[in-house]
Amino acid sequence: MKIAIATVQVPFVRGGAEIHAEMLRDELRKRDYNAEITSFPFKWYPYKSLMESILMGRMLDLSSSNGEKIDMVIAMKFPAYLTPHDNKVMWLLHQYRQAYDLWGTEYGDIDKWPNGEQVRKIIYDVDKKYIPEAKKIYTNANCTALRLKNYCNIDATPLYHPPLNSDKFYAGDYKDYVFYPSRINEIKRQRLLVEAMKYVKSDVTAVIAGGAEEQELKYIKNLIKDNKLENKVKLAGFISEQEQLDYYANALAIYFGAYNEDYGYISLEAMYSEKPVIVHKDSGGPLEFVEDNVNGYVIDNDPKEIAKKIDYLYDHKQEAKKMGQSGKRSLIEKNINWDHVIDALVNY
Repeated sequence: MKIAIATVQVPFVRGGAEIHAEMLRDELRKRDYNAEITSFPFKWYPYKSLMESILMGRMLDLSSSNGEKIDMVIAMKFPAYLTPHDNKVMWLLHQYRQAYDLWGTEYGDIDKWPNGEQVRKIIYDVDKKYIPEAKKIYTNANCTALRLKNYCNIDATPLYHPPLNSDKFYAGDYKDYVFYPSRINEIKRQRLLVEAMKYVKSDVTAVIAGGAEEQELKYIKNLIKDNKLENKVKLAGFISEQEQLDYYANALAIYFGAYNEDYGYISLEAMYSEKPVIVHKDSGGPLEFVEDNVNGYVIDNDPKEIAKKIDYLYDHKQEAKKMGQSGKRSLIEKNINWDHVIDALVNY
């Protein structure tokens, strides 16, 4: 059975969406499906490029390849999920959020365009018209399903999956650092953690790992310099897989500051490593896993509040350990595994 995974790729950008598609392909192949990722470059600016990308998605022909039928399409990202196919299942990572939940926020962009309203209407119209073509619609998290329902009145079923190499995460010590591994950009809000370190009274440092957008990295570095936080914040840059596993295993806690995240591998990776997770009330997907005062903290996006929680965990490491163990148990109870995911997608 030939299965095409339809997605898009922003050139030179790699993150959770790309890892997600690769994991799906690999897990399908483990079960003897002939699966391949089919993606095209996505550029959303200027207006003309975004419209051309939408047309590319709709004109993408995945009915056959090299004269042989493609039996199924699993569609994942806008606008690749617009591709027509008589056996298409959608596993939606997110719609084009600039037209939806990011519209009018500090993270939006097309709402600042002179023709932004027109662009938004086009995106709404194509989503409402073509998403229902799918035989079954899944999302990567409940918050994504709620967005789809709220904006487009389309029902979907959340389908959770494990993070990459979930079997390799392990619980180590509870050392004196808070870890935040993520691509550094404004919406991930590493700056909140840096600002929090101004108020941390205990001997705890923050380790921030991951690639960065140049402008946000410059902002973070200036924030560190201006507040003399060189001994409190470490920018680790790109780290190896083993380094990441070790950082998770031995952290005091994991901070995940992203705004309205779709799924949030970091919260799951923290729980596999038996670490408490600090998130915010507007974090989105992670709120489906993090329970306040049970396996972490759900707090306002206030640096002083972040600092208080970090100091508390430093002074109560046994409680941090109990929270971490509770997080690991919660993942087991949720039955998050690839057998369930593949069965749902292929045998809908």
